Amino acid sequence: MTAAVVAGLLAGYGIAIPVGAVGAHLVAVAARSPWRTGAGAALGIAAADGLYALLAVLGGAALVPLLAPVATPLRWVSAVVLVILAAHSVRAAVHAYRAGPKSTEVPPPAPRRAFLTFLGITVLNPMTVVYFTALVLGGHSTTGATEGSVFVAAAFAASASWQLLLATGGTLLGHLVTGPRGRLTTALASGLLITALALALVV
Repeated sequence: MTAAVVAGLLAGYGIAIPVGAVGAHLVAVAARSPWRTGAGAALGIAAADGLYALLAVLGGAALVPLLAPVATPLRWVSAVVLVILAAHSVRAAVHAYRAGPKSTEVPPPAPRRAFLTFLGITVLNPMTVVYFTALVLGGHSTTGATEGSVFVAAAFAASASWQLLLATGGTLLGHLVTGPRGRLTTALASGLLITALALALVV
């Protein structure tokens, strides 16, 4: 049982810690939203990781050949969605900056909407299930139903803890950068970073 917990934690942190376009977008959303919204987005990412870990335990070896033909199109869809979201954020920030202090800011998304949005974005990366499948097939700690369940729960917990850390960092950044110029600068910087990381998915 301990081996399954350790394997799940390592797998969850292994897929979560490398911050890509989704992680950068999480920080950007958290920086201009209440912490609950950032937490909802973070849990959406972790839920997708947990879902793919579950699929890997249930039958990842059979799923990998089915996912291979659609992996590239889904990466393109994910990249396009992320670029659109980045462009929308930059446009909103520029509009708010030009309108001045009397402008009405666009309300942040509700936690539930943030959860579903980030769940959807993360699910578009089927390579996650390939990653978990390789770990499951290469290990010996997930051979039973109980061990498999523990592995999935630990992977979700690891991913959730890291994503919540990113969301908290984004919220703190938002509290530090409160002026119009600071918000515009962070929005432009995050938009460029998200776009670059999104393009890296398909290049």
